[in-house]
Amino acid sequence: MNVAMFAPSEPAPPPADPLDYLADVLFQKMGSPGVYGRTALYEDVVERLAALITRHREVDTEVLRFPPVMNRTQLERSGYLKSFPNLLGCVCGLHGTESEIDAAVSCFDAGGDWTMSLSPADLVLSPAACYPVYPIAASRGPVPASGWCFDVAADCFRREPSRHLDRLQSFRMREYVCIGSPDHVSAFRERWMVLAQEIARDLGLTFRVDYASDPFFGRVGQMMAVSQKQQSLKFELLVPLRSEEQPTACMSFNYHRDHFGTAWGIADAAGEPAHTACVAFGMDRLAVAMFHTHGRDVARWPTAVRDLLGFPPNDR
Repeated sequence: MNVAMFAPSEPAPPPADPLDYLADVLFQKMGSPGVYGRTALYEDVVERLAALITRHREVDTEVLRFPPVMNRTQLERSGYLKSFPNLLGCVCGLHGTESEIDAAVSCFDAGGDWTMSLSPADLVLSPAACYPVYPIAASRGPVPASGWCFDVAADCFRREPSRHLDRLQSFRMREYVCIGSPDHVSAFRERWMVLAQEIARDLGLTFRVDYASDPFFGRVGQMMAVSQKQQSLKFELLVPLRSEEQPTACMSFNYHRDHFGTAWGIADAAGEPAHTACVAFGMDRLAVAMFHTHGRDVARWPTAVRDLLGFPPNDR
């Protein structure tokens, strides 16, 4: 009897993504999905987009820049752990005596798992740029009738590995945050929903703005997402990078009501829990959207877009 022998088949490569053609000019792989080194070409566009956003900053807005980590207790108090525990990145370290730490290293040398010796620190990776601003605001006492506005930015992290260039684990977020009375905060969000669309049009992007919800965790989270949509608490500016059916959210407009005011004891001028809202710019998504829309050669981008971003005139 003849027995045919077949070599095990190789796993099929993942299907190509419509954005993959940008990878070699924008990023360098670093061994983990969604975590990349960034080329000078890409960073130049990110910086020019940031400068454009800065030019639209409203008067009396306080500028704060945050590190990529924040206090774990503060994030817990803000409610992130209950809403998005699956996305949280925690900072851990080798703690203990010198001999205990040396034992962990020796375990690695012997081929063992040294990570079993890790223990959590008092830090987490910031999942959004705005979270550190609420305890800072709470420390300042009642919010004046004119409200507070902050311009914040941070390198952020969410544990959702993806090979798609518009969905990174480590990414930059820029936000304008408003704290004050319900009317003041609602007006802030409405202004920025209009202005952000003007910016997107000036950048030559195709987009639509639609109701949205955050990716809340679990069954309770599903109900929270439905409620968020029903109350029109979140809108997103969606750019069809891969398709009209699966667009990419490049900006968001969020009304938190009194969630952070209650969590942090922030009172408005009337003595009620302050309301908060933010407009968030996904800097990396915006940059990828620009290259996908206008091409990899920045010199060939539309003149109006180049002028808006402050590129020098073309010689051609």
